[in-house]
Amino acid sequence: MGTAARRKPKRLAEKLLAVRVRLGLSQNGLIRQMGLAKDVTQAEISMFERGIRVPPLPILLEYSKAANVYLEILVADELDLPPELPAKKRTRPD
Repeated sequence: MGTAARRKPKRLAEKLLAVRVRLGLSQNGLIRQMGLAKDVTQAEISMFERGIRVPPLPILLEYSKAANVYLEILVADELDLPPELPAKKRTRPD
């Protein structure tokens, strides 16, 4: 294994914040809605939204479920979130 830093999506933090805001939730409200009270703290959500930390895959998956978007939309920098969240219909990214 190499010692190089893991590459992280440039727009991930922006998208995670947008998901929470568009859902009309506080950080603690998001944690409750996703059922992650035992797994993540408000401080960690803050770090994810500010780009300080990258959330683990299970947390990213819960974000994608809450927004009703494919995980790829959250992670791929070239893909945008749909205008309305949660998305009315989960469609495959182009």
